[in-house]
Amino acid sequence: MKKTTKNLTKKFSLRQAGQGMTEYIIIVALIAVAAIGVYSMFGQTIRGQVAGLAGEVAGTGATEGKNTAKTSAQSANTKAAEAKGMSSYDSGNK
Repeated sequence: MKKTTKNLTKKFSLRQAGQGMTEYIIIVALIAVAAIGVYSMFGQTIRGQVAGLAGEVAGTGATEGKNTAKTSAQSANTKAAEAKGMSSYDSGNK
């Protein structure tokens, strides 16, 4: 009787470890999808900000990088403010 209980406990704990790993993988996948979405929306803005920072560190100035970031941010803001619905579903693919 004791061996049977021990085997069941071991199987149950292995099953729980597998469930925990599956949950971890799902969370990591969701974070990756969110990061890709944010980067696709604000990628050019981030690149402009990093270029401005690099220019400041190098001592050459950050005017071009800041202008690029500002223009990209305004473009992303305009794109996000557009009305979305089924009638405009395929409008961005032309």
